[in-house]
Amino acid sequence: MEPDNVTQSSEFLLLGLSEEAQLQPLLFGLFLSMYLITVLGNLLIILAISSDSHLHTPMYFFLSNLSLVDICFTSTTIPKMLVNIQTHSKVITYLGCITQIYFYIHFAGLDEFILTVMAYDRYVAICHPLHYTVIMNPSLCGLLVLVSWIISILNSLLQCLMVLDLSFCSDLEIPHFFCELKQVLQLACSDTFPNDIVMYFSAGLLAGGPLAGILYSYSKIVSSIRTISSAQGKYKAFSTCASHLSVVSLFYGTSLGVYLGSASTHHSQSSAVASVMYAVVTPMLNPFIYSLRNKDIKRALERFLGR
Repeated sequence: MEPDNVTQSSEFLLLGLSEEAQLQPLLFGLFLSMYLITVLGNLLIILAISSDSHLHTPMYFFLSNLSLVDICFTSTTIPKMLVNIQTHSKVITYLGCITQIYFYIHFAGLDEFILTVMAYDRYVAICHPLHYTVIMNPSLCGLLVLVSWIISILNSLLQCLMVLDLSFCSDLEIPHFFCELKQVLQLACSDTFPNDIVMYFSAGLLAGGPLAGILYSYSKIVSSIRTISSAQGKYKAFSTCASHLSVVSLFYGTSLGVYLGSASTHHSQSSAVASVMYAVVTPMLNPFIYSLRNKDIKRALERFLGR
């Protein structure tokens, strides 16, 4: 199909979660509060871990990386949304939209990889405790995080370069509170079939692969815990990965719920509201999950805040 109105777009319009004027102050206050809680909570986790030498272990090294990624993840979308509400503007520039797509894909993918690395860390700690310090040495930990960053960067870069080749129609309204790749592709007038193939393939590979790795790690962990004779030993082993399991369940549960739900409905605004769960709520809850369920983090936070 050859469209009549093709434009070299200079800006898009983000319709947000609601176009009702009376709801904008409420949305601004709600999202500003959630953003500040997310940044402060995750920053406290990072500072508590870095200030306590007892937490300079692989598990907490990965946790501090997860907290950093969560701060960056929410900072990709929420500040622009807050600015738009405050200035009564829906505009985001073409370059700003591409930049938002890049960092959103990058940090979402990085979240998945870090969670997978953390699952592997728990697998080694529980299934191979005698070799844990040898296997999870600082060099390997640094390499795992570095590889996660490189793969996420390459994936997001590929997706954005392919978007740059597209032409867009005159209707440039995005029914979302940020530039989501799928929504942007729907506005294109040129053929998006290659983009769709790459998007779904990378989603299957880079989201399904880490999920499979997490499930495999926990299947081995459960098998190992079942061989422990004492109930106290089983509880102690399971408690070391309970927080991580909660975070994984929350992240994948909400993200899968959003995408399965959006596949069954054509109401894009409903999809935008559902996206709040994994894009905003999950990073906000992660510090609470780790601080409430982890005694070491609790003690480190108490020492840090008690200074």
